[in-house]
Amino acid sequence: MALDAKRLKSIIGGSAGNLVEWYDWYAYTAMSIYFAATFFPKGDQTAQFLNTAAVFAVGFLMRPIGAWIMGRYADNHGRKAGLALSVGLMCAGSLMIALTPGYATIGVAAPAILVIARMIQGLSVGGEYGASATYLSEMATRDRRGFWSSFQYVTLIGGQLTALGVTLILQALLSEAAMEAWGWRVAFFLGAALALGVYILRRRLSETASFEALAKDRPKSGALALWRAHPREFLIVAAITAGGSLAFYAYTTYMQKFLVNTTGFDKQTSTLIMTAALIVFMCIQPLFGHLADRHGRKPYLLLFGVGGMAVSVPIFHALAAASTPLVAFGLILIPLTLLSAYTSISALIKAELFPAHIRALGVALPYAIGNAAFGGTAEFVALWFKSEGVEAGFYWYVTIIIGLATIGFLMLPETKRTSLIEED
Repeated sequence: MALDAKRLKSIIGGSAGNLVEWYDWYAYTAMSIYFAATFFPKGDQTAQFLNTAAVFAVGFLMRPIGAWIMGRYADNHGRKAGLALSVGLMCAGSLMIALTPGYATIGVAAPAILVIARMIQGLSVGGEYGASATYLSEMATRDRRGFWSSFQYVTLIGGQLTALGVTLILQALLSEAAMEAWGWRVAFFLGAALALGVYILRRRLSETASFEALAKDRPKSGALALWRAHPREFLIVAAITAGGSLAFYAYTTYMQKFLVNTTGFDKQTSTLIMTAALIVFMCIQPLFGHLADRHGRKPYLLLFGVGGMAVSVPIFHALAAASTPLVAFGLILIPLTLLSAYTSISALIKAELFPAHIRALGVALPYAIGNAAFGGTAEFVALWFKSEGVEAGFYWYVTIIIGLATIGFLMLPETKRTSLIEED
């Protein structure tokens, strides 16, 4: 019983840290509608959004590097050590954004520092995903791994919701002029403070049995070793991540801008719509994780793949013409529910593919590559299509990449039966 209580405490502790880590990451996109003019004063609203989306994408391009560095670190020095390092870097990046003066004060140095800060945060998140996915999957018991690993996305979405919640509070307390002048900085100061607290928390977490059971003379974790031993798994993880990440960012972070820039809702209304949709999205993650424990992983992965291809184009067209917030909310829930069939177990299916000595890197590196190429560029690609006058091209782009992921799902083994996580 004591072991079960210790395991539960570790899962909760790891999840809480994940929430703060992702709050810091998403504070950027939640606040970018206010600080775009601070760092990029020239051009119309779409041009400013395009610039901030490009910086957002730069952060994603650093994620494979972070995944490589910290995936190896977590495999060689322990899962909790990797978690502590990732949140420390996130704290530094958030503090830099909070303190950087605007373009009017320091000129081109302002966007340059913003890029550096996002690069640091990209390194952090690149390591966070693999370390937390591995930690939660290894800490969970065999018959409940889907349920407990779903809390990675519960806390990931929780971080996004916290960022939106802070946005709503600041919007209620401050005028739009104050938000654009200095209010957005409050969110980044808060994130830095929370990340510091989580760093202390993560240093006190228990290590997983899978890591502790590794022999001292085990093979070293590394990108070349990963590719030589597991090329098929590497490519499958990258492919399924491409579709899952693009769908996630298209229907969550980019959707707030879509509702403002295409549908025509004001900023506060779009924030409220997305907050309500994300609360539902977060709450159904454990349900799909539980179902995957009972029925296997592949049926739910294919539910997202086939369903996502079927609905993406019509849903975006319907959202562009949505007349009320309630209609927009209902439409957004359709793809988010289908996406939950993937997100709830996405970390677990990757962790179950790799042996313990290279698991954190095996989860993190191909995920980061697929995520950087397709998830991190989602907003930029969407806004580029809009600026070119062919916004519907993005809807088809999402559909095609989800199709790529579906091929990957078909190639996956049923990891409920073939899991390489041996310790309970």
